[in-house]
Amino acid sequence: MLPRIIPVRETILAGAILALLALIASRFAGFVAPSNLANVFNDTSPLIILALGQMVVILTRCIDLSVAANLALTGMAVAMINVAMPGLPIPVIIVIALLLGAAMGAVNGLLVWKLSIPPIVVTLGTMTIFRGIIFLISGGKWVNSHEMSESFTGFPRAEVLGLPLLSWAAIVTVLLFAIMMARTPLGRSIFAVGGNPHAAVYTGINVGRTQFLAFVISGALAGLTGYLWVARYAVAYVDIAGGFELEVVAACVIGGISIAGGVGSVGGAVLGALFLGVVKNALPVVNISPFWQLAISGSAILIAVAFNARAGRKKGRIILKSAEAKS
Repeated sequence: MLPRIIPVRETILAGAILALLALIASRFAGFVAPSNLANVFNDTSPLIILALGQMVVILTRCIDLSVAANLALTGMAVAMINVAMPGLPIPVIIVIALLLGAAMGAVNGLLVWKLSIPPIVVTLGTMTIFRGIIFLISGGKWVNSHEMSESFTGFPRAEVLGLPLLSWAAIVTVLLFAIMMARTPLGRSIFAVGGNPHAAVYTGINVGRTQFLAFVISGALAGLTGYLWVARYAVAYVDIAGGFELEVVAACVIGGISIAGGVGSVGGAVLGALFLGVVKNALPVVNISPFWQLAISGSAILIAVAFNARAGRKKGRIILKSAEAKS
C-alpha cells in the first residue's frame, strides 16, 4: 500500500472551505475578491495564533479554557502600561505581553503538573480569576483609543508587502510551529505524550514537564494576541474576547486535533481556524445574524468530535483484524 502524501482530513477540510467560498461567491462575487480574502485572513489571524497554542495543549491530552481570559488580561495590562508610559517602544510592549501570557500559562501548567488537577478544572478556575483581575486593575473602566498612543494602535495595522503586521504575525507563528512540531525534540515529545504517556515515560520523556511547556506556549501566544487584539480594535475592557475560547477549541477540533491527544497537525489547526473565519465573515453576506456563530461553532465541535470518534473506532477494528489475520 502506498503511503498517503496528503493527509485526508486536511484535504477534506480544504475542499469544504473552497466549496463554502464558491457557494458564497454565487450570491456575492465580491466576497472572493483577493482584497476581501486578505481581510478575512487578517480577521482570522488572532484565531489562528490561539488555535496553534491550543493545539499543543490538546495534543498532550489537556485543554486550556483560559486563553480568552489570558488575552483579555494581557491586553488590558499592556493598554494601561501604554497609557502610563506612551513612549515605551512597541518591541518592549510585545515582550511584556509574551511574558505576561507565558506566566499565566505557567500557572495553569504548574497546577496540572505538580498538583495533578484535571486541566479542564484548572483552566475554568483561572479563566474566572483572570477576568476578576482585569476588573481589579481597571476598576471596571475601559481604556479607549484616545488614551492609547498612535504607535501602540498602529503596529498591527501597518502594512508590509500588502498585508498588515497582524497577518504577518499569524504567518510567522504558523511557520515556527510547523518547524517546532516536525523538527524539534519538544514537538516530538508533545506527540509522544499525547499518543501514549506511559510509553513516553519509558523513553525518558517527562510527561508533566511537557504538558507544562505546552501551557506556557499557549499562554505566551494568548499574551501576544492580547496586545494585537487590543491595539487593532483600540479598546480594552473586562469582557473583551468573551466566549472566544469556544472558537479556539472549535478550530482545533474541526482541524482534526484529537481531544484524546496525540493526533493532529499544524495545517489542520490553521484550516480549522480559516473555516470558522470564512463562516464568521460570510454570515452577514448571506443575511444570517452573527449571533448564530456560537451555535455554529458548538455544532461544528460536536460533528468533528463524532467524526473523530468514528474514525478512531474504525482504526481500532482494522488493528484488531490485522492482529487476527496474523494469529
